[in-house]
Amino acid sequence: MEKKINAIVKSYGGDKSYLVPILQDVQKEFGYLPKDALTALSAALGVPISRIYEVATFYKAFSLKPKGRHHISLCMGTACHVRGADLILNSITDLLGIKDGETTDDLEYSFETVGCLGACALGPMVVVDGVYHGEMNIAKTTKLLKQLGKKG
Repeated sequence: MEKKINAIVKSYGGDKSYLVPILQDVQKEFGYLPKDALTALSAALGVPISRIYEVATFYKAFSLKPKGRHHISLCMGTACHVRGADLILNSITDLLGIKDGETTDDLEYSFETVGCLGACALGPMVVVDGVYHGEMNIAKTTKLLKQLGKKG
């Protein structure tokens, strides 16, 4: 792990002012930010581990826990909410067996709700692995998850 961290740091010239993009590359490499990687990063950059954790926990894009192979986001903004996003939320949590912000034990699925995806006219919106799906309902969401391989 230390070799990979050192290679990432070296690609930025060892410049600690690039901490955010370095953390992005570390997360891309491991799928999340493992504690050992952050410790190695602290040593490689000469930045206190507390500063690295401060940045890693400030931005929602970073995760200190492993994420699933499939990432599912549900918009809970006003337009999506009034069109039934709360019903879809209950359906997804029942089907996956996890709550908002969690990952299945088999690391297949991660699920989160978001405040707004910026596609209000197409709500409710569900994003699966970066692909936007609009005008969703429980049946469409169930079908989408089954296409990913989720039995339910």
